[in-house]
Amino acid sequence: MEIFEHLARRDHEEVVFCSDTTVGLRAIIAIHNTTLGPALGGTRMWNYESEDEALRDVLRLSRGMTYKAAAAGLNLGGGKAVIIGDPNTMQSEELFRSFGRFVDGLGGRYITAEDVGTSVRVMEWVRMETDYVTGIDEELGGSGDPSPVTALGVFHGIRASAKYRWDTEDLTGKRVAIQGLGHVGYYLAKELHNAGAELIVTDIDEDKIRKVVREFGAEGVEHDDIYGVEAEVFAPCALGGVVNDETLQDFRFEIIAGAANNQLENEKVHGQALRERDILYAPDYVINAGGLINVANEMEGYHRQRALKQAGEIYNVLLAIFREADEQDVPTYQASNHLAEQRIKSIGHLKEIYSSHRFKSIDRRGLSQ
Repeated sequence: MEIFEHLARRDHEEVVFCSDTTVGLRAIIAIHNTTLGPALGGTRMWNYESEDEALRDVLRLSRGMTYKAAAAGLNLGGGKAVIIGDPNTMQSEELFRSFGRFVDGLGGRYITAEDVGTSVRVMEWVRMETDYVTGIDEELGGSGDPSPVTALGVFHGIRASAKYRWDTEDLTGKRVAIQGLGHVGYYLAKELHNAGAELIVTDIDEDKIRKVVREFGAEGVEHDDIYGVEAEVFAPCALGGVVNDETLQDFRFEIIAGAANNQLENEKVHGQALRERDILYAPDYVINAGGLINVANEMEGYHRQRALKQAGEIYNVLLAIFREADEQDVPTYQASNHLAEQRIKSIGHLKEIYSSHRFKSIDRRGLSQ
């Protein structure tokens, strides 16, 4: 892989390769853009088939975090980390404390949190070596598992999508197909069930399917069958790339609105294809921003009600994106990108104007000697 070519293609600022053979650590930290503030993004642990695959994933994910923070109105940049390894067998205090040392070495340019394959517990190990970590246990002053807030934001996003498509946010009797029943998918199923929706669900873990079927009266289906079920809404809540040339042939959905990152295998091609098929797509980094909003609140002193209120604003952000997409006759991903890029550009302009704030901050740290 031509690494610098990939960095230039997505305008990344920095990529750090972390290796500690003693504890088996192989990690990559990608910082995409820090115009709005330090890069905040979770650490994903996954058994990637190759180092190239891990690098491609972290580059895509970190860029998405830049747009996610900007669209959510947060003063944060975009970053992400991936650890190559099996999260079921390789997690250890030594490995994550070693990773924490690498995070700390970036001096606050990157702030980490939990993600796929990691948890509040392992973030506590990271915290033993650095202050630049969020998503820690409530007893330590954090917010705990961000999944319920992520799910709540997705639920509000589905309501907004329903309002725009059917002129009603009432989900009673609407069929929602959920792919992936991890923490976010489970809590989303609970929110939708309470709102009167009918659920069709799948996961690679059959125990998770059985649990949601038992608790919420859902219909369980095989993993690949979810793409062709009859449902008004498709909510991808697993890994990315699920909207592609193959799956598009099976879709009978009116709305795609879920928690997974990078749902479009090819943003331009498949974003346009959804528009041509009149399928309303809620851009993933907008609708799933609840988790980022939640952990970002830790940085200012966590107040859960404030985080929930901010996650609820995803509803209005999506409505604005849908309206702009129709007014400009462009796919919704393009409208959301424009929203995020305009905020980065306008706030970035402020850095060209002199401010004494930076020097006051230096004085407070006792560094202006």
